[in-house]
Amino acid sequence: MRELSFESHGSKLNGLIYVAAGPGPHPTAVLLHGYAGNERNLDLAQALRRAGSNAMFFNYRGSWGGGGEFSIGNAVDDVARAIEFVRSEGASDEYRGDPQRVALVGHSFGGFLAALATARDAGIPCLGFLAGADFGPWARAARENPDVRAALEAGLGVDMDYDGGPIKAETAAVVEEMIERADDFDIVAQAPLLRDRPIFMSIGERDEALPKAEHHDPFLAALVEAGADRVTEKVYDDDHYFSAHRVVLARALVDWMSTSCW
Repeated sequence: MRELSFESHGSKLNGLIYVAAGPGPHPTAVLLHGYAGNERNLDLAQALRRAGSNAMFFNYRGSWGGGGEFSIGNAVDDVARAIEFVRSEGASDEYRGDPQRVALVGHSFGGFLAALATARDAGIPCLGFLAGADFGPWARAARENPDVRAALEAGLGVDMDYDGGPIKAETAAVVEEMIERADDFDIVAQAPLLRDRPIFMSIGERDEALPKAEHHDPFLAALVEAGADRVTEKVYDDDHYFSAHRVVLARALVDWMSTSCW
């Protein structure tokens, strides 16, 4: 395991990478954490490394001590910068990585980011979407209903604190950006751009943070309607964090990446 840092729009972002054994070049899975990011899924990173893949993790701008200020748009840009970093000649040489095989695995808010980034980058071979979010419907509902907007601000605001973190941002500004960019942040609309790539989707039946019927199911339906025929779905009797299925989830993800992604 090695610590790393890279710049995104003038701010320093911190992370780490688990480097697979052997001379390589190794494929790399970039793990994208949720909001606020207490669950980092580093057990999945270890499992991916054991199977021969590098696994990179980093914190978005304005989160967990990283430079700059957090916003959804900034996080979207940070993911694009992380992909550039891991594909760079310097990183490929140092970590024995294959710049042609870089994929994204995102959990919760990270699943939303992974879906957007994969749709926009044809060079990403596959997508891991773990209990992922779709901000489009939330944003449109908040635009029309002040109570929804207030609930979003209250929910996101729990983790926002300029002095102590973990998220450095103004809650009202983050929600306003979400509303203004509702169409940009709608992953259902990205389904046609993802239909030709392997996609791993997992969800807990008892997910209260991002209920299956509101986030997972509409995205899956949109993929099927767009003609996607390489979707692997795993539904567990579990919560948002797959608390009782961590080993099962790791095995399923590793098997899928080994057979469908690389």
